[in-house]
Amino acid sequence: MPQTHCLLIGAPVDSGQHRPGCLMGPAAYRTAGLAGALEALGHSVTDLGDVACAPIPATSANSAVHHLPETLGWTRALAEAGEAACAKGMPIFMGGDHSLALGSVAGVAAAAKASGRPLFVLWLDAHSDFHTPSTTVSGNLHGTPVAYLAGREFPEFPPFPAPVPPENICLFGIRSVDAAEHAALLEHEIAINDMRVLDERGVVAPLREFLELVEAADGLLHVSLDVDFLDPSVAPAVGTTVPGGATFREAHLVMELLHESGRVTSLDLVELNPFLDERGRTAHLMVDLVASLMGKKVFDRPTRSFRGQM
Repeated sequence: MPQTHCLLIGAPVDSGQHRPGCLMGPAAYRTAGLAGALEALGHSVTDLGDVACAPIPATSANSAVHHLPETLGWTRALAEAGEAACAKGMPIFMGGDHSLALGSVAGVAAAAKASGRPLFVLWLDAHSDFHTPSTTVSGNLHGTPVAYLAGREFPEFPPFPAPVPPENICLFGIRSVDAAEHAALLEHEIAINDMRVLDERGVVAPLREFLELVEAADGLLHVSLDVDFLDPSVAPAVGTTVPGGATFREAHLVMELLHESGRVTSLDLVELNPFLDERGRTAHLMVDLVASLMGKKVFDRPTRSFRGQM
């Protein structure tokens, strides 16, 4: 497998939800050996350290929204870090709660726009994250990134640099969708592969269909991997557990198919809460999944070249 230069970007974001602990995520990935796992596969690694956040003063018309200044600060900082990293290799954002994707995908989208290639997004998550700041009841902004990147109304935020067309977005493994999100999703042509679909069709067919679209468009692919994509029985270190998620083997199969596609150019690792983990069990599983995405397998099979750079 051709070498990819991986840039690790720590995003100790804890402001997008109420349960503390996700800010320890980047340190947990480092301790679990993410850099070493990538280097063992022949990739080069630069750890850029943790991004710093400078809150941006702002208020929301929705009184439920909390930590808006911090989230705006993280969005700007991570967008800048992500766009810069795309010019050098494959950014891997180590979170941190899922509100970090407001910035990570914005940065990647800006780089994709500059390269003249379309961006596709694979959302591996129990939740659709399709709220806007005005529709969220909990006020948790980790439930809004897909709506932001799809170009929905976010008056408190800077305009998304290049909204991702709905047909370029794939929600995969979802099993918890609020009523407001459900209604909004019906108005968009987003591929929705919830657990009912995966139970009926398996993970291979729907994922390959999406990857074929990416291939046909010569697109760049951002993967956002939430710990709660996995079933809590195998990945307990998350504050938003939803039963019925992907099994250990299904998750590895998804990663192997992504590797074989040769299309992944950026990655989020989100919602790891080490405070809720069992002796690093979830952190080590997430590192193992990244290794599968980057080429680790039991038996080598011919694959296409891996496009790790813009």
